[in-house]
Amino acid sequence: MKIFTIGFTKKNAEQFFGRLKAAGLSKIIDIRLNNVSQLAGFTKKDDLRFFLREILGIDYVHEPQLAPTKDILDAYKKNGGNWDAYERGFLDLLSSRHIEKKLDKNTFAGACLLCSEANPEHCHRRLVAEYLRDQWNDVEIRHL
Repeated sequence: MKIFTIGFTKKNAEQFFGRLKAAGLSKIIDIRLNNVSQLAGFTKKDDLRFFLREILGIDYVHEPQLAPTKDILDAYKKNGGNWDAYERGFLDLLSSRHIEKKLDKNTFAGACLLCSEANPEHCHRRLVAEYLRDQWNDVEIRHL
């Protein structure tokens, strides 16, 4: 199974929707803690749901179990925390939530994890994808 990921920052709508279309996806799984921020532009929850349906004919799901807590996110983003501490804290959170058991593996077939960061290196979408790969063993990750 492939798990796709994408971040919307530093992409215009044409680039963003073009990458999703080229990948042939059936669903976006939004894993942001805050998906209604004014900074999200065309990816605010209700707007994105509409655009995905109208432009690509694909579904939108918000899955907050795959988002960091506000405390973990603030410690890294607002308080200048380091990435290693964020990564350890977030992976511990995923483990404590038992997402690999609570979420149906089929949910991820043909789906793409959405977050805001332009690149996956320092983004929790990469951590989610790698965690699921490590738990399920037959997952290939593709960052768009």
